[in-house]
Amino acid sequence: MIKQVKHVSIAVSDQDRALAFYTEKLGFAVQTDQPMGEDMRWIELRIPGAETRVVLFTPPGREDRIGTQSNIVFASDDVRATYDELTARGVEFDAEPQEQPWGMFAVFHDPDGNQFVLSSRR
Repeated sequence: MIKQVKHVSIAVSDQDRALAFYTEKLGFAVQTDQPMGEDMRWIELRIPGAETRVVLFTPPGREDRIGTQSNIVFASDDVRATYDELTARGVEFDAEPQEQPWGMFAVFHDPDGNQFVLSSRR
């Protein structure tokens, strides 16, 4: 049976720039960075404390996915503190965190304009 999500893929235009953003700004760690054919790389990142991996890869012909809403929600125990830390590192958010009946959230973007939600765990 299915046990978990192994990885999610984020479409990026420049893998080196994306790799710097996700490791230096968001604090992810490189699990795999290896060639895939002549002009492509498979970059798989670990989120500290999580099993699901993030892949920075755009399949040929799917460049239209770059810079869109990703439908990926990243969880944080303290959205406000994470927002403050990431903002200090240069991550761009649409607005300050907002409290909702289901918890707190904030929306941020990577250098390609891919949109993500940072949300509380509850």
